[in-house]
Amino acid sequence: MEALRELRDPELVRRLAAALRTMKAPSATLMEVCGTHTVAIARYGLREALPAGVRLISGPGCPVCVTPQEDIDRFLALGDLHGVTLTTFGDMVRVPGSTRTMERARAEGADVRVVYSPMDAVAAAGRAPDDGEVVFFGIGFETTAPAVALAILEARRLGLRNFSVLCAHKLIPPAMLALLDSELRVDGFICPGHVSAIIGSEAYRPVAQRGRPCVVSGFEPADILRAVQLLLRQLAEGRCEVESEYARAVRPRGNPRAQELLARVFTVTDTRWRGLGEIPQSGLRLSDEFVEFDATRRFGVDVPPAKEPAGCRCGDVLRGLIDPLECPLFAGPCTPSAPVGACMVSSEGACQAHYRYRARGAG
Repeated sequence: MEALRELRDPELVRRLAAALRTMKAPSATLMEVCGTHTVAIARYGLREALPAGVRLISGPGCPVCVTPQEDIDRFLALGDLHGVTLTTFGDMVRVPGSTRTMERARAEGADVRVVYSPMDAVAAAGRAPDDGEVVFFGIGFETTAPAVALAILEARRLGLRNFSVLCAHKLIPPAMLALLDSELRVDGFICPGHVSAIIGSEAYRPVAQRGRPCVVSGFEPADILRAVQLLLRQLAEGRCEVESEYARAVRPRGNPRAQELLARVFTVTDTRWRGLGEIPQSGLRLSDEFVEFDATRRFGVDVPPAKEPAGCRCGDVLRGLIDPLECPLFAGPCTPSAPVGACMVSSEGACQAHYRYRARGAG
């Protein structure tokens, strides 16, 4: 707790910002790949502390935002089946599918429930009537997937035959490598703290080997400013290494117990990301040992390919190709109260962060 108070000390942040502004650094574009970082950077106006020629851009670090519309459509289609209850995290309820949101489906009579953890969905399955099915929408990165794995193991222990998961989990390092093969120019990465606590800082070694320095960061303003300093120092010295500013929570090899859970319950697979398309070996599906909990294979629901809403450039925002303010819908047809794209829905979305804090000059 003392360490956190120190990191939140305004005087420390001012000193770090002043040192950063006077730092002799090469021109560079740095990308954060974490929704919590995106919000903190906008909230505290950290872009104003950057040296001339240095840019911070947001990447595919918001789990709600990167979930493609096809997966949302598939989840909604499950809710149209008789006796199926849909359970999901709150941010997903307002994300538009091709024709409707879960919020709209609930208003039309679907049983859509917001839960705070996958265990809540397991409990709902235990209380369901004999012919009731409960499906949980398994979204998110390596951070949330272990909790889903535990929920599946608990459902098996309880002998529940009416609980399943629509698995749409994503893996961060393959997405970072995919960005290097795109038209994006990025010189270094601020790596996500929560994800890194699970997979470890060494998971980004392949990115550094491709010539891009990586620094794992915590979430306080001082954390992020220090991470930027470390990246700029690497670039100035011609180094491409993996460093951790967040050593108080992240180990080089991560959390072995969580990794064992993931390996036991899931299998790595190719998967689609909103804005990035299909990325090889970047997702998780349930292994054959747990096939009875796989909603896709249990119900066999299929949906046609989906397209982004007309004019929405959420995909370009997620790839770091544009700032949210460059989307023609931003703050006009698309606002947090009436979102068109997923990046404006989620509390961790880059568009919502820019919208909420743009009056402070943080966008």
